Amino acid sequence: MESISTNLVADLKRKAHDFRRDILEMTYAAGSGHPGGSLSAIDILTVLYYHTMRVDPKNPMWPDRDRFVLSKGHSCPALYAILADLGFFPKEELMRLRKPGSILQGHPDMNLTPGVEMSTGSLGQGLSVACGMAIAARLDGKDYRVYCMVGDGEAQEGNIWEGAMLAAHHRLDNLTTILDRNVMQIDGTTEQIMALEPLAEKWRAFGWNVLEIDGHDMVQIISALELAKGTKGKPTMIVANTVKGKGISFMENELAYHGRALTKEEMERAREELREKDESA
Repeated sequence: MESISTNLVADLKRKAHDFRRDILEMTYAAGSGHPGGSLSAIDILTVLYYHTMRVDPKNPMWPDRDRFVLSKGHSCPALYAILADLGFFPKEELMRLRKPGSILQGHPDMNLTPGVEMSTGSLGQGLSVACGMAIAARLDGKDYRVYCMVGDGEAQEGNIWEGAMLAAHHRLDNLTTILDRNVMQIDGTTEQIMALEPLAEKWRAFGWNVLEIDGHDMVQIISALELAKGTKGKPTMIVANTVKGKGISFMENELAYHGRALTKEEMERAREELREKDESA
């Protein structure tokens, strides 16, 4: 594997920092949304779209593009921020999140939003769809790769494990799944609601190549995605250990921010933190 340049890492960190601001601003403008899980996922999505995946904003339906399925669809503000920055749609649309007639609804809609590959939000279904995309690539003789992000609360769904069996059975080495392991879901911690551990061992038992990383470390994210590309004969699961609300001190590891926008006072605090980071960068 080639060495990872410090300039690349710095650029990715800067992008993710800006996307955190977008996530908070658009959910604040909407007065609703899911900022906590969007903030935990944004570093991974930044690496995917700005380093790993091949996409073309001018041709969203390019047949040879890599596919990304956000199975944890409620974290779509993270995806929307990136798609807007890439030019799939005007950035002004972000401030219309969840508004009537907006192309950016509270869960991804492939019929409304350029760059969205699959309508998701009914948890547990995205991985099976990603399996279908990976099988289609094989049948069509295409070399595109399929990436799927799953939430850890979502991993309590039975359909996730059906998808896990299907991918292993068909030896889908063109499929990489990333599990956003922020340890929190809407009603509490995953281990309180429906314990997942030992999580990595379960995926290995299902026949997957499993990598465990810090989901906020750009070097580790890049390295894991590159290792997944080189893995043959089985799909790869990247268990990314993350922090709910990452990047805003008072939001980190706080369940309250799973599914609500910031108040006016909280938004001012968050803006000040982001400004301070801008100045110190």
